[in-house]
Amino acid sequence: MHDNLLQRGKEIKLAVFDVDGVLTDGKLYFLVDGSEFKTFNTLDGHGIKMLIKSGVRTAIITGRTTAVVERRAKNLGIQHLYQGREDKLVVLDELLSELGLDYSQVAYLGDDLPDLPAIRRVGLGMAVANADAFVREHAHGITQARGGEGAAREFCELIMRAQGTLEAAQAAYL
Repeated sequence: MHDNLLQRGKEIKLAVFDVDGVLTDGKLYFLVDGSEFKTFNTLDGHGIKMLIKSGVRTAIITGRTTAVVERRAKNLGIQHLYQGREDKLVVLDELLSELGLDYSQVAYLGDDLPDLPAIRRVGLGMAVANADAFVREHAHGITQARGGEGAAREFCELIMRAQGTLEAAQAAYL
């Protein structure tokens, strides 16, 4: 693992996730009645729960609005949910002001151009393995896993490893 990423992860107090292409595989599924469904990875979900338990706050910022994302965020205990918001930096400005944090204390995991301003601005800005090439080029790091296939878990564990909380979280299951 790159030492620079671990160094960047030490000061993280807030981890922010995009949804489509990050917490999901990026595919949009529409049923005949017009409703939408998404598939989420349980490994990612448990990683987010461990990260929250370690003391890092979490947020979702997504351009789309669906009830299933609200339900998933609630099930995982994600503290801050922003849907239907394309300008992620405006949302981050609001949230950081509310929490009394600055950008150096934020980690962001994204996959596409709307995520890029946030990825470039935060202390630890990462892209999933199958992110847009331009986004990958400008991220601090790239996960080995693809979006919806363990990338969020990898991101969470990187932050926990940097902060020295991962081994204790894993040892609780031994």
